[in-house]
Amino acid sequence: MDLLSIKDPSFLKKLSINELEKLSAEVRQFLIEKLSETGGHIGPNLGVVELTIALHKVFDSPKDKFIWDVGHQSYVHKILTGRASEFDTLRQYKGLSGFPKRDESVHDVWETGHSSTSLSAAMGMVIARDLKKTKDHVIPIIGDGALTGGMALEALNHIGHEQKDIIVVLNDNEMSIAPNVGALHNVLGRLRTAGKYQWAKDELEYLLKKIPAVGGKLASTAERVKDSLKYLLVSGVFFEEMGFTYLGPVDGHNYDALFENLQYAKKTSGPVLLHVITKKGKGYKPAETDTIGTWHGTGPYKIETGDFVKPKAIGPAWSKVVSETVRKLAREDDRIVAITPAMPVGSKLEGFAEEFPDRMFDVGIAEQHATTMAAGLATQNMKPFLAIYSTFLQRSYDQVVHDICRQNLNVFIGIDRAGLVGADGETHQGVFDIAFLRHIPKMVLMMAKDENEGQHLVNTALKYNDGPIALRYARGNGIGVKMDEELKEIPIGSWEVLKEGSHAVILTFGTTIEMAMEAANQLAVQGKSIRVVNARFIKPLDVDMLHHIFAEGVPILTIEEAVLQGGFGSSILEFAQENNYLNTPISRIGIPDEFIEHGSVTKLLEEIGMTTENVVAQLKAMMPGKEKKVLRS
Repeated sequence: MDLLSIKDPSFLKKLSINELEKLSAEVRQFLIEKLSETGGHIGPNLGVVELTIALHKVFDSPKDKFIWDVGHQSYVHKILTGRASEFDTLRQYKGLSGFPKRDESVHDVWETGHSSTSLSAAMGMVIARDLKKTKDHVIPIIGDGALTGGMALEALNHIGHEQKDIIVVLNDNEMSIAPNVGALHNVLGRLRTAGKYQWAKDELEYLLKKIPAVGGKLASTAERVKDSLKYLLVSGVFFEEMGFTYLGPVDGHNYDALFENLQYAKKTSGPVLLHVITKKGKGYKPAETDTIGTWHGTGPYKIETGDFVKPKAIGPAWSKVVSETVRKLAREDDRIVAITPAMPVGSKLEGFAEEFPDRMFDVGIAEQHATTMAAGLATQNMKPFLAIYSTFLQRSYDQVVHDICRQNLNVFIGIDRAGLVGADGETHQGVFDIAFLRHIPKMVLMMAKDENEGQHLVNTALKYNDGPIALRYARGNGIGVKMDEELKEIPIGSWEVLKEGSHAVILTFGTTIEMAMEAANQLAVQGKSIRVVNARFIKPLDVDMLHHIFAEGVPILTIEEAVLQGGFGSSILEFAQENNYLNTPISRIGIPDEFIEHGSVTKLLEEIGMTTENVVAQLKAMMPGKEKKVLRS
C-alpha cells in the first residue's frame, strides 16, 4: 500500500493477517531505503515492525497510550500515525525527530531519549486515568536493555504493589546498544526458553476442575501446584514475584501469537507483562548479523553492501583518542580500570576490553551504579576511568556530588559527546555538564583544543592524585594535528595564549577555539589586535592570567558550546565581581536558555548565533573608540 497516504492507524482494523504481513514487508523496505539516505536507528525499528502493527491493530491510539522506551524504536509508530511523508527530513534541522515528540503528533504521549523512564511515566498516566475514571489502556514498550535501569526496576516494584491495570510490553531482542549485561539479562534468557508457561498453568487448572468431588483436597491445593509448576518451568519467575501476570515468551514476528496474547492481556486485571521476542535488524542482513550494536544507530549507508557512507575525517575520533591513551597508560599502571554504562562501542573501549578484560566493566544502563562503583574503586587506591556521555552523566549527578566529590575521591570522568551532538536532538545535546559540575567543590574540569592536547590532558588526569577530575570531549573527530610520542602533564589550572593581542581578549576552549582564531584573524586585517586564550581548565580558572587581563582593562569575550547559565562565562563574571573589576566589558557567547533541537551541528550553531561572524560583531561592539582606565576598588 501507499505508506505516504496513511493518516492514522485505524485502517489496520480491517486488514487480514496476510495483508498485515505484506504491510510489514513494505514498512521494512521503506525504512531500509529512507534510512540509507538520512541515517537513524535502523536496527531497533526493523525489529519491532510486527509488534508495532499488532499494537495499533488491537488498541486505539491516542485514546490508548503507547509509551516507547527508549524511543529509538518508534519509527514504525510514526509511519502508522501519518508521518511517512516526513521521513526524508528524519533527524534533520526542523524535520522529523528520531524520538517520540509530543508536539509532533497526538499519538506521541511521552518524549523519550534516555532509557528506563517509560514505566514510571506509564504509572503516572494510569493513576491519572483511574482518578478521572476513564477507560483506556496504558502500554509502555520497554527493551530488555532499558529494563536494567534502576528507575525501571523501581517502577516495576511500585506497579506490582499497586496492582493497577497496565500492560507492559517487554521487547526482548537480547541486545540494546551493546550486548546486554547483568543478572536480569540472564533471567530473561531463561524465560525465552521456558515455553508456554501460561498455557501449561491454565491447562493444569482446567484438568483439576474436571476431577470429581473426591478430589476436593486436591482442588484446594491447586494454587500451590500451579505455583510449583512455575518454578519448574521458569527459573526465577521474576515478574510474577513482582506482582505481574506474566505472558510469554511470544514470537514478536508472528501475528497470530501477538494477537492472541495482546487480547489476553487486554482482558486481564492488574499489571500484565507481555514478554515479546524480536530480532533486531530483521529483514536487512547487515543489521540482523550485528552483534555489537554497530547497526543500532547509523549514518547513511549503501543498501546493497551495508557499507557506511561517512564524511572524510581529518583527525581520529575524540573517543578513540581518549580511550587509546587510557589503554596506553594502563600498560604502565595496573590500577587503571575502565567503566562504562552500556557504551563500550560509542566510547571506543573495545581495544581496552580486549587487552584488559579483567579491568573493563560495562555495567549496563546504570549510570548511577557506574559512578558510585568508580568511587568505590578509588577508595582502594585504584585509578577508575568512567567513560560516560555528557547527557547520561546528568543521571548520576547525585553520585558525583556525594560519592565522588564529597569524599574527594580520585576518579577520572571522561565526558564523551560534550557539546552539541546534532541529529539526536534535545535529549542528547551535551550542553549542561559545565553548569552542573563547575559548582561542585573539589572538581577539576578540562577540555582540550585538539587531540594532541587531549592525550596530554588524559595523562594529566590519570597522574592526578588530589581528587575528582573530568575531561570533556566532543562527538566526532579531531582536527588532524601531529601527535606527540611522549605524554606530558599539564599544570592544573594553567591556560595558554594562542594568539597575542591588545585590543580585546577571547577566552574559550575545545571546539570553539577554531571560531575564535578565525574571528581574531579577520579582525587583524581590520587593524584590531585580538588575544585568543585557550582556557583549557574550565575549573580551576587561571587566576594569575585573569588578573593580568583584567588589569589591562580590555574587553573580554567568552565562548562556550554549553549553556550560558552557570557556565564558563558565568565564572568569569563571578571572578570580576569577587575581585572588584568594575568597568571591564564582558560579553558571553554560548547556548541560550532553551533546549536545542535536532539538526546538523553547523546549522544549530548558526541558529543560536555561535558563528565567526557573530564573534566579530560582538568584539567590534565591545571595543570602544577611546581607551578606558581600569577601575578596581
